[in-house]
Amino acid sequence: MKKALLLVASHSLVALAGFALGIYALPILIAPAAPATAEVSALATKAQFTAQFRRDLAGSDALHWGEGSVSVGPTAVALMGRLAPGPDYKLYLAPAFVQDEPGFLRIKAQALRVGDVKTFENFIVALPQGVDLQAYNTVVVWCETFGEFISAAQYR
Repeated sequence: MKKALLLVASHSLVALAGFALGIYALPILIAPAAPATAEVSALATKAQFTAQFRRDLAGSDALHWGEGSVSVGPTAVALMGRLAPGPDYKLYLAPAFVQDEPGFLRIKAQALRVGDVKTFENFIVALPQGVDLQAYNTVVVWCETFGEFISAAQYR
């Protein structure tokens, strides 16, 4: 009986570890090619605002982080940098700087969901036509599926 319980427990643990590894690895495997550095740089030259994703935010940890230069322009938000890989990342413009999950959840209703972040090294996300960048001051990357804060950068 004891041996059977150990087998069930060990097999369950291995299955759980495999599932967790799959959740982490799948977005990396299916991610499209990252935009070229030249393309991101070209958008950065047209940017109205710039900011930095940093790994030292209160809500960042070993699995949820971003680093690099964020450019916010009239047509797109671009990152020259990296994000921790994960599923279902969304880019938001927020009216106030936040640096963790509770902070973002407090203002999420006032934030503008811009679009999907599908690459983890450099990204470009088109802005909706007519968006008022002055109504917001922060770019936030959020994992919608798991409700996890990834990173934020205050651009003004």
